[in-house]
Amino acid sequence: MKRTVLVVDDEQNMQTVIRMILEDAGYGVEVADGGEAGIAHLTNPNLDVVLSDLKMPGMGGEDFIRRCHEDRPDVPVIVVTAHGTIRSAVKSIHAGATDYLTKPFEPEELEIAVHNAIKLRDILRENQRLKETVTESLARRHLMGASQAIQCLLEEIRRVAPYRTSVLITGESGTGKELVARTIHETSPRSQYPWVAINCSAIPHDLMESELFGYVKGAFTGASKNRSGRLEQAQGGTLFLDEIGDLAPALQAKLLRVLQEREFFPVGSDQVRSADVRFLAATNRDLKELVRQGRFREDLLYRLDVYNIVVPPLRERGADIVLLADSFLREISQETDKLVQRFTPGTLEVLLHYPWPGNVRELRNAVERSLLSCKGKEIDVQDLPEAIRGATAQTLDPDLATDRSNDQDLDNWLADVERRAILKALEQCGGIQAHAAKRLGISERSLWHRIKKLNIQINRSFT
Repeated sequence: MKRTVLVVDDEQNMQTVIRMILEDAGYGVEVADGGEAGIAHLTNPNLDVVLSDLKMPGMGGEDFIRRCHEDRPDVPVIVVTAHGTIRSAVKSIHAGATDYLTKPFEPEELEIAVHNAIKLRDILRENQRLKETVTESLARRHLMGASQAIQCLLEEIRRVAPYRTSVLITGESGTGKELVARTIHETSPRSQYPWVAINCSAIPHDLMESELFGYVKGAFTGASKNRSGRLEQAQGGTLFLDEIGDLAPALQAKLLRVLQEREFFPVGSDQVRSADVRFLAATNRDLKELVRQGRFREDLLYRLDVYNIVVPPLRERGADIVLLADSFLREISQETDKLVQRFTPGTLEVLLHYPWPGNVRELRNAVERSLLSCKGKEIDVQDLPEAIRGATAQTLDPDLATDRSNDQDLDNWLADVERRAILKALEQCGGIQAHAAKRLGISERSLWHRIKKLNIQINRSFT
């Protein structure tokens, strides 16, 4: 497949020369007479490189390059300029261009510049693919499901992710609060910048200040060199403060100043540092109650709790428990090279009725322990941890404990759960498979295969 280069230049002769050189080198070439005309070509999904002049009537080169960078950050821009405007070329680099050529140039120079830009484009595409894979993997591992509770959670993540707003994530231990925070970061404009997490309860109070703000040489005994803190490491990106309710009162005041002024001082320094950071915080404690007790600053709570996301406990997610358990089984089976294929229907009934006080974390641990205890190809009730069996023994039909339904019955049961989850997601998304796949936490390709396998008909009632 030919790579496509867009040439934006108001001089017809220059257009012709560049077109001839690039077509002889095997590239596909599109041309535009100026910045306004060039914008229309940016919608081409197969566009690989833009070559733009600087001096053009109407929209000038710098404005056009800035627009390219905004609309198509994945497409490198090469500036073509005269000798007398090198300074402008440098300004264009700051506006988003990746390289520049000076007129007149040799054909080989143009070919090398385009070749290098193509390599950069390939790297940007691969980075985007990896980013999408990471994001999809995060959602698939713990935020997958079709329950109303998880769909509301995913909708809140989508709503708040694009902005710089501070978010307080609350919920019981083990529900996946850090994964929610990580998903917000990965789907935000800051995703290309650092993700830095710090657990406020895991670091001793006397070390927390230097860990958060960093320190300079000589700040205290043992400070033999400058050391950046988590705030500085997160510049441009996201700082996640886990277990924020355990932050010491003195540090609460200093963190409040950072949130208000967007600046901080490393320990032992009088030089102010800027803090271009988005703050996400999480806790399983009642911060309002801590405020009433005088253990948490009310003004800090207001700064952190600009937007609150409550992560639902696993017991409120219904059939998602089965989907998660099946996902964990496949994942752990691959990791351990122990081929356990499924759960018996009786086991699934136990999983559905257990209250899961430890939430998703407890479910994964239970699946891993059950897989290691299992001696066959499927996990039965007796393979589950004793605490889970005992907690559900009084509420379930005793026959389920020894239920050895045949594989076909189990497959039908699982297929029915999967079919209902997919149909519900399609209905909520008006039949748009791309949106339904996001709701379910799977790829479009995976959804397509499941629809085909389950013989699901996409009819007009969805739209």
